[in-house]
Amino acid sequence: MPENKLITGENLPNHVAIIMDGNGRWAKQRLLPRLAGHKKGAERMIGLVRHAFELGVKHITLYALSTENLKRPKEEIDGLFELFRNYYNEYRDKVREREEKIRFRALGDISLLPEDIQNILREAEEKTAGFIGRSVNVAVCYGGRDEIVRAVNEAVKRGERVTEESFSRLLYTAEVPDPDLIIRTGQEKRLSNFLLYQAAYAELYFSSKMFPEFTNREFDKAIADYQTRTRRFGKTDEQVVEKSYKNP
Repeated sequence: MPENKLITGENLPNHVAIIMDGNGRWAKQRLLPRLAGHKKGAERMIGLVRHAFELGVKHITLYALSTENLKRPKEEIDGLFELFRNYYNEYRDKVREREEKIRFRALGDISLLPEDIQNILREAEEKTAGFIGRSVNVAVCYGGRDEIVRAVNEAVKRGERVTEESFSRLLYTAEVPDPDLIIRTGQEKRLSNFLLYQAAYAELYFSSKMFPEFTNREFDKAIADYQTRTRRFGKTDEQVVEKSYKNP
């Protein structure tokens, strides 16, 4: 059950995307190495995904590693890769124990990753490809501008004249609905090259909490805030009310 009493069963976001920011700063505030913050963030990520599904959210997208992040010191990147190996295996085993039918997708240029991690990601995608209804999408070696350029080049290669619908099918998120809500932790208020095309009408929520301290209760606050908003998609208030009346 949600900890925040403001959450209702109606108007839940179908797809929530999260920019998991602040792991390094959380560690620095505690005089710990940055990798300790990433480890704590990985633990929080697993708990948060489970909580979101329990609330009724169907799709979760996590911004785990941007193309720009690859420029960080080698020691930190190598540590992140090792955390990924360890926590992927742990999460995979837990999912198997509960027999959850959750599809996994990796969004981004995974060719930039070590070969063993590429294999892990491909294996996860292949083994869950038949699952429908719920998904965890991990943006790794991902950049929104790069994704758009990649899609444009693919359209040119095919000799296609694209529409919004056909262009969407060329993106990493081809089979995932656009995010209804994008949450960013860690005090910053920007998208940082995340889902730039897909975020056109997403609601945005910024939390001052660093990601390791972004508890289930904090997530509930974001969902409750989303439920107070009226999504117009360019329409007037009167048009939105009329549509709601015709489609109760």
